[in-house]
Amino acid sequence: MISVHEAVPADAVGRLTALRREVHRCLTMRADALFELVDALLCGDRPVGSLVELSLAGEHRRSHGSLYAALNQGRINVDRLRTALSAVAVPRAADGRIVLAVDVTCWLRPEAHTSPQRVLCHTYGRGKDTHIGVPGWPYSVVTALETGRSSWTAPLDARRLAPGDDAATVTAGQLRDVVERLISAGQYQPGDPDIWIVADAGYDGPRLAFLLADLPVKVLVRMRSDRVLRRAAPPRMPGTTGRPPRHGGEFIFGDPASWGTPDAATTTDTRLYGTATARAWHRLHPRLTHRTAWASEHGPLPIIEGTVILLSVERLPSGATAKPVWLWWSHPTATTSEVDLAWQAFLRRFDIEHTFRMLKQTLGWTRPKLRDPAAADRWTWLVLTAYTQLRLARTAVADLRRPWERPAPAERLTPARVRRAFRHLRGKTSSPAAAPKPSRPGPGRPPGHRNHRPANRHDVHIVTSANANPKNKKTHNPRPRRTG
Repeated sequence: MISVHEAVPADAVGRLTALRREVHRCLTMRADALFELVDALLCGDRPVGSLVELSLAGEHRRSHGSLYAALNQGRINVDRLRTALSAVAVPRAADGRIVLAVDVTCWLRPEAHTSPQRVLCHTYGRGKDTHIGVPGWPYSVVTALETGRSSWTAPLDARRLAPGDDAATVTAGQLRDVVERLISAGQYQPGDPDIWIVADAGYDGPRLAFLLADLPVKVLVRMRSDRVLRRAAPPRMPGTTGRPPRHGGEFIFGDPASWGTPDAATTTDTRLYGTATARAWHRLHPRLTHRTAWASEHGPLPIIEGTVILLSVERLPSGATAKPVWLWWSHPTATTSEVDLAWQAFLRRFDIEHTFRMLKQTLGWTRPKLRDPAAADRWTWLVLTAYTQLRLARTAVADLRRPWERPAPAERLTPARVRRAFRHLRGKTSSPAAAPKPSRPGPGRPPGHRNHRPANRHDVHIVTSANANPKNKKTHNPRPRRTG
């Protein structure tokens, strides 16, 4: 198994060859067919329009029927594949730390009535600019971010959210596994800067920080502009009776009068956003109640303090109105320089959108019409494996640009342009896939005979108020109050 503790080749071709051999070992059933499917995906020159078109590539020596059979009947040792991807050198920020971004992207399957485990996925701008729910398979993806402007990230893990899963709990477990694998692979050593985890407003930042408190990580998430947090409890005066307060005054995001003087402030001139101003307030925490994710907790709930950062920019590249961005960081007393690094790391989080676009529009991640969600998981890991091979090949390929494209230096090649030249690099790496054996296709269903075993139809999982808040559920708080 590949590990940074072993003798890894120093050149890009050697590292790519070692990864390809390890990927082949992770394919436990129909390994050769699955591996050639990845090669056909990598050596294509155009965006993948359909899965069957990959069988026309010269690197795919098998029939088109074996392509679907490999996805439906193949097996992948996912745990070993996760370890192999974690052993590949991950990109780092300017100060040498690892920055992880987590987000959910959906594989929409609105017409797949025979596909189980579909849920309603929130989509943006569909149907006359309305946000609607479309049935599909949501995937939580964790990637490592690079420094500077780049369309590259390093995908480390992907998990499909099953119906009824708590997104916060699944994400916390996923992040814990990723961080522990990075530590085991030697990517993080004692004494290194803490790993940062950045996420958007759909994640409960204090909850993630509480669940990952025993790991060397700090959580940075965006918060909605209507949140209310609490300050630290004031010191108890001598001679005061009664129960001491657990929370201080309110910090209302929408009320500037409640903010007070910031504990840190920075001003930075940027090329795209103009003047960026960041103000930070220390030791702010949400007032938790025994509801939702904290309903199963007994006794007093924890006080999770952090730093709140208000980021304001002069303009947006799109010309839209620049709205302030609220960030919550699990570092209670961040300094001015740390605040400056934090909001810049959050802006790098949007690089994951470039990866999602590459996976869907170029590599055709959501193109196959697969019925079984397990087959969709196999295809997802094959696509992530192909993207990792492109990341290793980015310094070893030449730029095969179109006549109308501008020349780009080797360090600025996009994933799509690296894929364009991967076919020339593949010949320098050994292919562990064996040659196909001649066989005769099965008879199939005789012509004119109807299918008397139709596939079962599955309903879309919908979370309603009836099953989200059952009537027989007892609350531990007799006086519900506004929470932060």
